[in-house]
Amino acid sequence: MSQIQYFAIVRHGDYYQIPDTPSANQPYALTPEGEAQAKQCAGYIAQFCQDKIIKVQFPLHSSASLRAWQTASLAGAELGFREKPVETYALGERSVGSMANLTIEEINRALSSDPRYPTPPDNWKSDSHYRLPYPGAESLLQAGQRVADYITDVLHTSDSELLPVFFGHGASFRHAMFHLGILSLDEAKARSMYHAKPIFFCRKAGGAWQHIAGEWKPRSKGQKEMD
Repeated sequence: MSQIQYFAIVRHGDYYQIPDTPSANQPYALTPEGEAQAKQCAGYIAQFCQDKIIKVQFPLHSSASLRAWQTASLAGAELGFREKPVETYALGERSVGSMANLTIEEINRALSSDPRYPTPPDNWKSDSHYRLPYPGAESLLQAGQRVADYITDVLHTSDSELLPVFFGHGASFRHAMFHLGILSLDEAKARSMYHAKPIFFCRKAGGAWQHIAGEWKPRSKGQKEMD
């Protein structure tokens, strides 16, 4: 019988967010609703592991954002583990670099007043290829590659009887799934993730990764890339 390997991704819970502002470096905590979502997340993970007769791999993996770390920590506690998640910048959301925590209007104003750069496309926030021309900025595809590389490195050393779980951010996760061959680029653009609801994947030895459980959230037309 072919050996099967699993992993799960979880977008953080609802959090206090600056409106109309890229989310990558926003430092704010989960709302009470987000805390409840994180605790409920543990039940989804436990049920999946029971169904597949596997165990959760600990420690959990989290981006360095407070909201993702809190989500992982609360879910881990509900699963009965005291160990805190591994924090890594590798699981972070798409960075806008030195434009961090400026509103979209402020970023557009800076771009339009800078003679060095052309006017960005109207949909630059959701353009998978576009990178703001400022230090530290990434495109969505670059962020997705970073996340995919981290997931791949963890999976290379994971036991097939354990479920690695990664807590992070919607846009970078979706584009990571493109790099892992799970979503087409059009699919990555058309989907989002629910707060703190895990999505599960598996593959048999030598095969391709497949989505097997958990739901993607359809993206509404014109929805902004705000995580």
